[in-house]
Amino acid sequence: MNAVRLLSPVFLGLAFAAMAADEVPLSFSGEFLQGGLITGHTDPGASVLVDGRPTRVSADGRFLVGVGRDDIGPVEVTVVADGRRRSESHPVRTREYPIQRIDGLPEKKVTPPPDVLERIRQEATMARDARSRDDPRTDFLGGFIWPLEGPVTGVYGSQRILNGEPRRPHFGVDVAAPTGTPVVAPADAVVTLVHPDMYYSGGTLIMDHGHGLSSTFIHLSRILVREGQRVRQGEVVAEVGATGRATGPHLDWRLNLFDIRLDPELVAPPRLQPVADRQDEAT
Repeated sequence: MNAVRLLSPVFLGLAFAAMAADEVPLSFSGEFLQGGLITGHTDPGASVLVDGRPTRVSADGRFLVGVGRDDIGPVEVTVVADGRRRSESHPVRTREYPIQRIDGLPEKKVTPPPDVLERIRQEATMARDARSRDDPRTDFLGGFIWPLEGPVTGVYGSQRILNGEPRRPHFGVDVAAPTGTPVVAPADAVVTLVHPDMYYSGGTLIMDHGHGLSSTFIHLSRILVREGQRVRQGEVVAEVGATGRATGPHLDWRLNLFDIRLDPELVAPPRLQPVADRQDEAT
């Protein structure tokens, strides 16, 4: 009995060590922050669930996690590989969003007349379908650059007051520039939607970066690529405009992980223009 008591802690320690050695590897790059994009890494061939939903895993074990504007978490990530299972719960850091007032918009762009509602629904379906692509490409691993430089006049998440009426939050980042200014692809991608004039967004371009991650450029005056075209980071794809619901020329860049709206500023490098110099009004 004494020998058993002396050896039991040793056997227990070996058992814990074996369990630790057999645990599915799981790591993350990025912060679990509202609007944030996180890249996960696990064993190649593993299955991953994020909040109970299956998530694509690349051949080298990479996968994406998105946190929405109002998501308060926690985000639950479960990995299963070769009969092993690992689950983690990640709290979400919340943010405070500014209020942005935009006046001078045509009233029909704030409250559309009934005869354009069907058009708006059809265009929303087109955009949703373009963002639903689940491609195994991992273009996002190459990182992101800014599509153009200029004053930031609108930020992700801001609560918008249009002509004095509270409306949906803004889900992109606005960069002001003259009409015709070239706009480049922020990362390698495949073009999934080209539309010259949507009701709200005007000239609209959607590019897929793989695994359901997509960039949307709106209010464009001209689009220089076609659907299905492969584009490279830094390639000129469009020109700035003031089409759709806009009061001046600018680029509105939006980032989606399927239907989760993310903050492009969190994936792009720091701006050349300091935050303190940003304008309060939108263009």
